[in-house]
Amino acid sequence: MNIIGVIPARFASTRFPGKPLHLIAGKPLIQHVVERCQKAKLLSDIIVATDDTRIFEVAQDFCRVEMTAPDHASGTDRIAEVVQRTRCDAAVNIQGDEPLIDPAVVDKVAEALANSPMSTAATRIKNPAEYGNPNVVKVVVNAMGRALYFSRRTIPYLRDAANGSVAEQLAAFPFLKHLGIYGYRQETLLRLVQFPVSPLEDAEKLEQLRALDHGIDIAVVQVDYESVGVDVLEDVNRVEELLRK
Repeated sequence: MNIIGVIPARFASTRFPGKPLHLIAGKPLIQHVVERCQKAKLLSDIIVATDDTRIFEVAQDFCRVEMTAPDHASGTDRIAEVVQRTRCDAAVNIQGDEPLIDPAVVDKVAEALANSPMSTAATRIKNPAEYGNPNVVKVVVNAMGRALYFSRRTIPYLRDAANGSVAEQLAAFPFLKHLGIYGYRQETLLRLVQFPVSPLEDAEKLEQLRALDHGIDIAVVQVDYESVGVDVLEDVNRVEELLRK
């Protein structure tokens, strides 16, 4: 299977304008992401998808870059434009703000596409602060490792342990945190972006619920990995410290 990695990158950002080009340990953020993904074994190519010529000019020095339309509603739509004109069987959507992305996680998501039209990753919640945080998306899976539901709420509800502490509940059940990386077979992605926003997607503001709403199976690979994203300028120092280590 010919699987490409696509990294959507926008210059405009409410909290951190110009984030993809911000230097981290002497390199643009987007270059760190690309170089980590180039270590993945199952990707035939890495493509940065952007609508900004500034990102295009910088990124073309270290990877393939595709210019896309400026009016895409999401990174998924941006990736679909690239996939539609690229010879590939599938694509992995990698977040452009994770300079420490583990190539092994990328490979696991790519590998899962052999038996599923769509894939993603999750890790067990260990930090009690993440248990009730709506910015930490939870996922429940069935016995076959397919997603049943994603939610900003803490799911499932532990009826017999509901009165226990958060630490006790985390010990009682393997709550899973969703990681924002997706794999799609080409035909699945191109079909998905044609669907309108679904009621569940609109309610939770989670794009992956559109796939479940339309009956698309999502394989969830469980990994021991904590993503480190750069959301605001203050995150840069933390990432540089981790790179030094």
